[in-house]
Amino acid sequence: MNSVRIDYCSKCRWLLRAAWLAQEVMGTFEEEVSEVRLRKAEAGTFDIYLNDALLWSRKREGRFPEIKELKQAIRDRVSPERDLGHVDR
Repeated sequence: MNSVRIDYCSKCRWLLRAAWLAQEVMGTFEEEVSEVRLRKAEAGTFDIYLNDALLWSRKREGRFPEIKELKQAIRDRVSPERDLGHVDR
């Protein structure tokens, strides 16, 4: 089973954003993802890992992920044949 980890800067007050993304991931990938963990990280960090592989980095990308692109990135790795409905349009 797959796991997602979201490392976020608590000093930047990004917990709510991390929690919302975690909820979206768990709701969409109920069968494919067994857990989403939130972990405090150093200042300015907002990184998302899938099975310990870096999937998204706010520092690298220069922004936070849109929910659509995050779901597509996860889907492409855990269930590429899956249709995400309105997210894919």
